Amino acid sequence: MRNAITGLLLATLATPALAAGSHAGGHGEMAVGEPGQKSKVTQTVRVSMKETDDGRMIFMPASFKVRKDQTIRFAVKNDGEIDHEFVLDQEDKVMEHKALMEKFPEMEHDDPNAIRLAPGESGEIVWKFTNDGVFKVACLVPGHFDAGMHGDVTVAKK
Repeated sequence: MRNAITGLLLATLATPALAAGSHAGGHGEMAVGEPGQKSKVTQTVRVSMKETDDGRMIFMPASFKVRKDQTIRFAVKNDGEIDHEFVLDQEDKVMEHKALMEKFPEMEHDDPNAIRLAPGESGEIVWKFTNDGVFKVACLVPGHFDAGMHGDVTVAKK
């Protein structure tokens, strides 16, 4: 019985991961782009993640404009008092991942398009935007997206 439960749990976890890419850095190219090379960064965007006095959770800034084929360094700092994530993806993938995180809140990630930071920590994502369009940034810790922690990345054609 224990093996059946373990197998069911693994199958449940694997299905969304296969649909949206591995949670061990195996995404490769995605609609939003691909991991960038530090030597090709043309702009650094500093992003603060924090809670507000009125209970909201925010990115500052929450919206970004970049150009297709541009490589950006997102320098992300958690200025809040609890853990936060910065996840970059297309909206439908963000919403799929959000639902999965609500079921498995302790899930850990090792994806090039995401970073989770404890209070006071800093990190970075280097990303090359290979497609134009509007994409999402979001914190997918359960409850944070609904508290306002999301925004848009608009990628303009060259």
